[in-house]
Amino acid sequence: MEAKEEILKTLAALYPDARPALRFSDPYELLVAVILSAQCTDERVNKVTEVLFREHNTPERMAALTQEELEGYIYSCGFYRMKAAHILSASRDILQKFGGKVPGTLEELQTLAGVGRKTANVVYSVAFGGDAIAVDTHVFRVSNRLGLSEGKTPEEVEKGLMRAIPQKDWSKAHHWLIYHGRRVCHSQRPMCGDCALAAWCKFYLGKRSNDGKE
Repeated sequence: MEAKEEILKTLAALYPDARPALRFSDPYELLVAVILSAQCTDERVNKVTEVLFREHNTPERMAALTQEELEGYIYSCGFYRMKAAHILSASRDILQKFGGKVPGTLEELQTLAGVGRKTANVVYSVAFGGDAIAVDTHVFRVSNRLGLSEGKTPEEVEKGLMRAIPQKDWSKAHHWLIYHGRRVCHSQRPMCGDCALAAWCKFYLGKRSNDGKE
């Protein structure tokens, strides 16, 4: 069995119940939560949306807010001005172009103002059951370290993962990699000694080889 197959098999065994940490009740709430999650923890986003969604959980109700009003709800998520603008723009597009409902295809999701490929991939995969791999910071880091997909941009890593992983597993693998990045393969001080994937990890094997030369 090739290294990539071993990695995927091990990840599936390690995280059989991997699922989104963001709380949402429909595609629109998920879309807003994913926009807010950029460079912010899911825990913080959940606290913010718990309050925000009490009265503003539809495109109509969200679009009725001013930029300043929405910023007041979401400022603790960071980059709140940009995120507020994206949420309001996407909400207006949903109302004007799609009759108030979040579109269910990857192509249509990417036409929404303020919605990038990563956000579209998450919503398409999680809300609509589509096959997609969203590359966030965890997926980018872990994929490169493992050698599962190597690239300098999220787009390059996404394409590599789509080649390396069977399409039926794309969405699940996205969550496996996020879980592994949060629990073991940290950005700083990864727990290589406790990692079940160390035997196939290019980062760890290269580090061990370099240490042996010193």
